[in-house]
Amino acid sequence: MASPSLELQGAIVARLKAWAGLSATVNGRVYDSVPAEEKRIAETGAGWPYITVGEGDETSDDADCIDGFEISLDIDIWSRANGYPESKRISDEVRKAIKSADLALPTNALVDFRHRQTRFLRDPDGLTSHAVMTFEGFAEQP
Repeated sequence: MASPSLELQGAIVARLKAWAGLSATVNGRVYDSVPAEEKRIAETGAGWPYITVGEGDETSDDADCIDGFEISLDIDIWSRANGYPESKRISDEVRKAIKSADLALPTNALVDFRHRQTRFLRDPDGLTSHAVMTFEGFAEQP
């Protein structure tokens, strides 16, 4: 039996890589583990911006005859464009792409999935804009 959060991560990555609203800016740069900038450039023609599937947690929430899981997941947007506009545009497209429970999981059932918040930060390097998006959902395991 697969972990609901692992299946959800796979569905999110696939959706973001295929989402038309992200193709021009992100061009498939959606990662769990970020490759070196040189490799990103070689593979996609650019190193920035990119998206990472960040930290999350999976909490058991079982009921009668149902193995349920509350899932919280962060998605991060990284940009080197001047200011916050690029990270804000990308985060809006990410929200549109994955804001509902229509993400199909191979063996588990995603009952609910929603965007909770987005925070915009300037990284200490002074060059990188960073958006941290938090999503929450509920999945049932057969």
